Amino acid sequence: MTRPLKDQVIVITGASSGIGRATALKCAQAGAKVVLAARDQQALDEVVTQIQLNSGSAVSHVTDVSQYAEVETLANQTFASFGRIDTWVNDAAVALYGMFNETSTEEFEQVIRVNLLGTMYGVKAVLPHMQRQGYGTIINVGSVLSSRAVPLQTAYVASKFGVRGFTDALRMELMSQKADITVTLVMPASINTPFFTHARSRMGVRPQPIPPVYEVELAADTIIHAIKTRPRDAYVGGAGPLFTIMQKLSPTFVDKLMTLNDMAFKSQKTKMPDTGRDALFEPMEGSSRASGDFAHLVKPSLYSRLAQNTPLSLLIAAGIAIGGIALYKNGKDD
Repeated sequence: MTRPLKDQVIVITGASSGIGRATALKCAQAGAKVVLAARDQQALDEVVTQIQLNSGSAVSHVTDVSQYAEVETLANQTFASFGRIDTWVNDAAVALYGMFNETSTEEFEQVIRVNLLGTMYGVKAVLPHMQRQGYGTIINVGSVLSSRAVPLQTAYVASKFGVRGFTDALRMELMSQKADITVTLVMPASINTPFFTHARSRMGVRPQPIPPVYEVELAADTIIHAIKTRPRDAYVGGAGPLFTIMQKLSPTFVDKLMTLNDMAFKSQKTKMPDTGRDALFEPMEGSSRASGDFAHLVKPSLYSRLAQNTPLSLLIAAGIAIGGIALYKNGKDD
Protein backbone atom coordinates (compact mmCIF):
# COMPACT_ATOMS: atom_id res chain seq x y z
CA MET A 1 0.00 0.00 0.00
CA THR A 2 1.40 3.38 -1.00
CA ARG A 3 -0.63 6.50 -0.35
CA PRO A 4 -0.21 9.50 -2.65
CA LEU A 5 2.41 11.85 -1.28
CA LYS A 6 -0.22 14.49 -0.48
CA ASP A 7 -1.96 12.04 1.88
CA GLN A 8 1.12 10.82 3.72
CA VAL A 9 2.43 11.38 7.24
CA ILE A 10 6.21 11.61 6.87
CA VAL A 11 8.83 11.73 9.63
CA ILE A 12 12.22 13.18 8.69
CA THR A 13 15.22 13.15 11.02
CA GLY A 14 18.01 15.63 10.44
CA ALA A 15 15.34 18.03 9.18
CA SER A 16 16.88 21.26 10.48
CA SER A 17 19.35 21.66 7.62
CA GLY A 18 20.67 20.25 4.38
CA ILE A 19 18.99 17.33 2.64
CA GLY A 20 16.49 16.77 5.47
CA ARG A 21 15.37 20.39 5.44
CA ALA A 22 15.03 20.51 1.64
CA THR A 23 13.10 17.24 1.65
CA ALA A 24 10.73 18.45 4.36
CA LEU A 25 9.95 21.64 2.44
CA LYS A 26 9.24 19.74 -0.78
CA CYS A 27 7.12 17.07 0.95
CA ALA A 28 5.04 19.74 2.68
CA GLN A 29 4.68 21.65 -0.58
CA ALA A 30 3.25 18.48 -2.13
CA GLY A 31 0.64 18.31 0.64
CA ALA A 32 2.15 15.75 3.04
CA LYS A 33 1.92 16.15 6.81
CA VAL A 34 5.56 16.45 7.85
CA VAL A 35 7.05 15.70 11.26
CA LEU A 36 10.48 17.28 11.62
CA ALA A 37 13.14 15.98 13.99
CA ALA A 38 16.57 17.36 14.88
CA ARG A 39 18.51 18.66 17.88
CA ASP A 40 18.07 22.37 17.14
CA GLN A 41 14.67 23.73 18.25
CA GLN A 42 15.24 27.17 16.71
CA ALA A 43 16.13 25.72 13.32
CA LEU A 44 13.13 23.37 13.43
CA ASP A 45 10.86 26.30 14.26
CA GLU A 46 12.18 28.14 11.21
CA VAL A 47 11.31 25.24 8.92
CA VAL A 48 7.87 24.77 10.46
CA THR A 49 7.14 28.49 10.07
CA GLN A 50 8.28 28.45 6.45
CA ILE A 51 6.04 25.46 5.71
CA GLN A 52 3.03 26.97 7.46
CA LEU A 53 3.46 30.30 5.66
CA ASN A 54 3.08 28.32 2.44
CA SER A 55 -0.10 26.64 3.75
CA GLY A 56 1.65 23.37 4.53
CA SER A 57 1.32 21.10 7.55
CA ALA A 58 4.31 20.51 9.83
CA VAL A 59 5.17 19.87 13.46
CA SER A 60 8.55 19.43 15.09
CA HIS A 61 10.07 17.29 17.83
CA VAL A 62 13.51 18.03 19.25
CA THR A 63 15.25 14.68 18.95
CA ASP A 64 18.81 13.47 19.38
CA VAL A 65 18.87 10.31 17.27
CA SER A 66 21.84 8.96 19.21
CA GLN A 67 19.45 8.49 22.17
CA TYR A 68 16.98 5.67 21.55
CA ALA A 69 14.48 6.90 24.14
CA GLU A 70 14.13 10.19 22.26
CA VAL A 71 13.65 8.44 18.91
CA GLU A 72 11.07 6.10 20.40
CA THR A 73 9.20 9.10 21.83
CA LEU A 74 9.25 10.73 18.38
CA ALA A 75 7.66 7.65 16.80
CA ASN A 76 5.11 7.14 19.55
CA GLN A 77 4.01 10.78 19.65
CA THR A 78 3.71 10.92 15.86
CA PHE A 79 1.55 7.82 15.77
CA ALA A 80 -0.58 9.09 18.65
CA SER A 81 -1.12 12.41 16.88
CA PHE A 82 -1.82 11.17 13.37
CA GLY A 83 -2.81 7.51 13.79
CA ARG A 84 -0.23 6.33 11.27
CA ILE A 85 3.29 6.84 9.90
CA ASP A 86 3.45 6.30 6.16
CA THR A 87 7.13 7.11 5.60
CA TRP A 88 10.13 7.46 7.90
CA VAL A 89 13.28 9.12 6.53
CA ASN A 90 16.51 8.53 8.47
CA ASP A 91 18.66 11.46 7.39
CA ALA A 92 20.45 12.75 10.52
CA ALA A 93 24.24 12.63 10.21
CA VAL A 94 27.43 14.22 11.53
CA ALA A 95 30.97 14.23 10.17
CA LEU A 96 34.56 14.15 11.37
CA TYR A 97 37.51 14.97 9.09
CA GLY A 98 41.10 14.02 9.85
CA MET A 99 43.56 11.15 10.02
CA PHE A 100 42.14 8.36 12.14
CA ASN A 101 45.08 8.30 14.54
CA GLU A 102 44.55 12.01 15.20
CA THR A 103 40.90 11.68 16.23
CA SER A 104 39.67 10.74 19.69
CA THR A 105 37.57 7.74 20.62
CA GLU A 106 34.82 10.09 21.81
CA GLU A 107 34.72 11.76 18.39
CA PHE A 108 34.48 8.69 16.20
CA GLU A 109 32.08 7.00 18.61
CA GLN A 110 29.74 9.99 18.23
CA VAL A 111 29.78 9.64 14.44
CA ILE A 112 28.82 5.97 14.76
CA ARG A 113 26.12 6.74 17.34
CA VAL A 114 24.42 9.37 15.19
CA ASN A 115 24.89 7.99 11.68
CA LEU A 116 24.57 4.24 12.21
CA LEU A 117 22.86 3.72 15.56
CA GLY A 118 20.60 6.70 14.87
CA THR A 119 19.38 4.99 11.69
CA MET A 120 18.91 1.68 13.49
CA TYR A 121 17.08 3.42 16.33
CA GLY A 122 14.75 5.09 13.84
CA VAL A 123 13.81 1.76 12.28
CA LYS A 124 13.49 0.07 15.68
CA ALA A 125 11.12 2.80 16.87
CA VAL A 126 8.88 3.01 13.81
CA LEU A 127 8.73 -0.67 12.82
CA PRO A 128 6.14 -1.74 15.43
CA HIS A 129 3.80 1.00 14.22
CA MET A 130 4.25 0.07 10.58
CA GLN A 131 3.75 -3.61 11.34
CA ARG A 132 0.59 -2.81 13.25
CA GLN A 133 -0.83 -0.67 10.43
CA GLY A 134 0.27 -3.24 7.84
CA TYR A 135 2.46 -1.09 5.59
CA GLY A 136 5.15 1.56 5.50
CA THR A 137 8.13 3.03 3.67
CA ILE A 138 11.54 3.48 5.27
CA ILE A 139 14.19 5.64 3.60
CA ASN A 140 17.72 5.27 4.94
CA VAL A 141 20.03 7.99 3.67
CA GLY A 142 23.42 6.44 3.15
CA SER A 143 26.09 7.85 0.87
CA VAL A 144 28.24 7.06 -2.12
CA LEU A 145 30.65 6.30 0.72
CA SER A 146 28.39 3.37 1.60
CA SER A 147 30.10 1.60 -1.31
CA ARG A 148 33.47 3.31 -1.71
CA ALA A 149 35.80 4.54 1.03
CA VAL A 150 37.81 7.75 1.02
CA PRO A 151 40.56 8.86 3.41
CA LEU A 152 40.09 11.52 6.12
CA GLN A 153 36.54 10.32 6.85
CA THR A 154 37.16 6.90 8.41
CA ALA A 155 34.38 7.08 11.00
CA TYR A 156 31.85 8.48 8.52
CA VAL A 157 32.72 5.82 5.95
CA ALA A 158 32.40 3.07 8.56
CA SER A 159 29.01 4.41 9.62
CA LYS A 160 27.69 4.59 6.05
CA PHE A 161 29.00 1.12 5.17
CA GLY A 162 27.11 0.01 8.27
CA VAL A 163 23.92 1.73 7.12
CA ARG A 164 24.09 -0.15 3.84
CA GLY A 165 24.65 -3.53 5.50
CA PHE A 166 21.89 -2.89 8.01
CA THR A 167 19.49 -1.84 5.25
CA ASP A 168 20.21 -4.93 3.15
CA ALA A 169 19.79 -7.30 6.09
CA LEU A 170 16.60 -5.60 7.29
CA ARG A 171 15.10 -5.74 3.80
CA MET A 172 15.46 -9.53 3.68
CA GLU A 173 13.85 -9.94 7.10
CA LEU A 174 10.85 -7.87 6.02
CA MET A 175 10.60 -9.85 2.78
CA SER A 176 10.54 -13.12 4.73
CA GLN A 177 7.68 -11.76 6.85
CA LYS A 178 5.81 -10.78 3.66
CA ALA A 179 5.30 -7.35 5.14
CA ASP A 180 4.27 -4.44 2.93
CA ILE A 181 7.13 -2.45 4.45
CA THR A 182 9.89 -1.43 2.07
CA VAL A 183 13.38 -0.11 2.77
CA THR A 184 15.23 2.10 0.30
CA LEU A 185 18.87 3.11 0.56
CA VAL A 186 19.43 6.58 -0.90
CA MET A 187 23.09 7.23 -1.74
CA PRO A 188 23.96 10.87 -2.38
CA ALA A 189 27.28 11.85 -3.86
CA SER A 190 28.73 15.18 -2.70
CA ILE A 191 25.84 17.57 -2.04
CA ASN A 192 26.07 21.31 -1.44
CA THR A 193 24.72 21.50 2.11
CA PRO A 194 25.94 22.93 5.47
CA PHE A 195 27.15 19.40 6.29
CA PHE A 196 30.74 20.52 5.66
CA THR A 197 30.36 23.65 7.77
CA HIS A 198 28.95 21.49 10.57
CA ALA A 199 31.74 18.90 10.36
CA ARG A 200 34.51 18.69 12.92
CA SER A 201 37.92 19.10 11.29
CA ARG A 202 41.26 17.77 12.47
CA MET A 203 42.93 18.91 9.24
CA GLY A 204 43.70 22.49 10.28
CA VAL A 205 41.42 23.80 7.52
CA ARG A 206 37.71 23.59 6.76
CA PRO A 207 36.58 20.59 4.71
CA GLN A 208 34.84 20.70 1.37
CA PRO A 209 32.89 18.18 -0.73
CA ILE A 210 34.77 16.05 -3.26
CA PRO A 211 33.82 17.19 -6.79
CA PRO A 212 31.57 16.73 -8.64
CA VAL A 213 29.07 18.40 -6.29
CA TYR A 214 25.30 18.44 -6.74
CA GLU A 215 22.64 20.83 -5.46
CA VAL A 216 20.58 19.87 -2.41
CA GLU A 217 17.25 19.96 -4.31
CA LEU A 218 18.48 17.03 -6.40
CA ALA A 219 18.82 14.91 -3.26
CA ALA A 220 15.40 15.98 -1.99
CA ASP A 221 13.80 15.13 -5.34
CA THR A 222 15.46 11.71 -5.29
CA ILE A 223 14.11 10.97 -1.81
CA ILE A 224 10.61 12.05 -2.83
CA HIS A 225 10.79 9.83 -5.90
CA ALA A 226 11.89 6.97 -3.64
CA ILE A 227 8.91 7.60 -1.34
CA LYS A 228 6.59 7.34 -4.32
CA THR A 229 8.18 4.36 -6.09
CA ARG A 230 9.92 2.46 -3.24
CA PRO A 231 13.01 1.23 -5.13
CA ARG A 232 15.72 -0.89 -3.54
CA ASP A 233 18.48 1.72 -4.02
CA ALA A 234 18.64 5.27 -5.36
CA TYR A 235 21.74 7.27 -6.25
CA VAL A 236 21.94 11.06 -6.22
CA GLY A 237 24.30 12.22 -8.96
CA GLY A 238 26.14 10.31 -11.64
CA ALA A 239 29.32 10.03 -9.56
CA GLY A 240 27.62 7.41 -7.37
CA PRO A 241 27.11 4.64 -9.91
CA LEU A 242 30.46 5.50 -11.50
CA PHE A 243 32.44 4.84 -8.32
CA THR A 244 30.29 1.85 -7.37
CA ILE A 245 31.08 0.15 -10.68
CA MET A 246 34.75 1.10 -10.50
CA GLN A 247 34.90 -0.27 -6.96
CA LYS A 248 33.45 -3.61 -8.08
CA LEU A 249 35.77 -3.86 -11.07
CA SER A 250 39.02 -2.97 -9.30
CA PRO A 251 39.10 -1.50 -5.80
CA THR A 252 42.90 -1.49 -5.90
CA PHE A 253 42.86 0.69 -8.99
CA VAL A 254 40.49 3.14 -7.27
CA ASP A 255 42.76 3.19 -4.20
CA LYS A 256 45.72 4.11 -6.40
CA LEU A 257 43.70 6.67 -8.34
CA MET A 258 42.57 8.40 -5.15
CA THR A 259 46.00 8.46 -3.57
CA LEU A 260 47.79 9.55 -6.76
CA ASN A 261 49.32 12.94 -5.94
CA ASP A 262 47.22 12.84 -2.74
CA MET A 263 44.17 13.67 -4.87
CA ALA A 264 41.59 12.36 -2.38
CA PHE A 265 43.29 14.27 0.43
CA LYS A 266 43.67 17.60 -1.36
CA SER A 267 40.15 17.54 -2.84
CA GLN A 268 38.58 17.51 0.65
CA LYS A 269 40.44 20.56 1.97
CA THR A 270 39.68 24.23 1.52
CA LYS A 271 42.26 26.98 2.02
CA MET A 272 40.18 28.46 4.84
CA PRO A 273 41.41 27.90 8.41
CA ASP A 274 39.22 25.81 10.65
CA THR A 275 37.05 27.91 12.95
CA GLY A 276 36.89 25.35 15.75
CA ARG A 277 33.07 25.39 15.59
CA ASP A 278 31.14 22.27 14.60
CA ALA A 279 27.95 20.32 15.24
CA LEU A 280 29.46 16.98 16.22
CA PHE A 281 28.10 16.99 19.78
CA GLU A 282 25.86 20.07 19.81
CA PRO A 283 23.98 22.00 17.10
CA MET A 284 25.63 25.09 15.66
CA GLU A 285 23.58 28.23 16.12
CA GLY A 286 22.76 30.26 13.05
CA SER A 287 24.07 27.72 10.53
CA SER A 288 20.94 25.77 9.66
CA ARG A 289 19.81 26.09 6.07
CA ALA A 290 19.28 23.78 3.13
CA SER A 291 22.11 24.86 0.81
CA GLY A 292 25.77 25.11 1.70
CA ASP A 293 28.72 27.30 0.76
CA PHE A 294 29.91 25.45 -2.34
CA ALA A 295 27.64 26.65 -5.13
CA HIS A 296 30.75 27.34 -7.21
CA LEU A 297 31.45 23.58 -7.32
CA VAL A 298 27.92 22.50 -8.23
CA LYS A 299 27.37 20.54 -11.43
CA PRO A 300 24.08 19.44 -13.00
CA SER A 301 23.28 15.72 -13.00
CA LEU A 302 21.62 14.34 -16.10
CA TYR A 303 21.79 10.90 -14.45
CA SER A 304 19.50 11.83 -11.57
CA ARG A 305 17.13 13.85 -13.73
CA LEU A 306 16.63 10.80 -15.97
CA ALA A 307 16.32 8.38 -13.06
CA GLN A 308 12.53 8.50 -12.83
CA ASN A 309 11.93 7.22 -16.36
CA THR A 310 15.01 5.31 -17.47
CA PRO A 311 15.90 1.59 -17.08
CA LEU A 312 18.62 0.90 -14.49
CA SER A 313 21.12 -0.53 -17.02
CA LEU A 314 20.99 2.64 -19.10
CA LEU A 315 21.26 4.78 -15.98
CA ILE A 316 24.41 2.97 -14.89
CA ALA A 317 25.94 3.48 -18.32
CA ALA A 318 24.92 7.14 -18.29
CA GLY A 319 26.27 7.54 -14.77
CA ILE A 320 29.65 6.13 -15.78
CA ALA A 321 29.81 8.37 -18.83
CA ILE A 322 28.67 11.51 -17.04
CA GLY A 323 30.85 10.84 -14.00
CA GLY A 324 33.86 10.15 -16.19
CA ILE A 325 33.37 13.40 -18.08
CA ALA A 326 32.99 15.33 -14.83
CA LEU A 327 36.15 13.84 -13.35
CA TYR A 328 38.04 14.58 -16.56
CA LYS A 329 36.86 18.20 -16.59
CA ASN A 330 37.72 18.65 -12.91
CA GLY A 331 41.14 17.23 -13.57
CA LYS A 332 41.70 19.72 -16.37
CA ASP A 333 40.49 22.59 -14.21
CA ASP A 334 43.02 21.69 -11.53
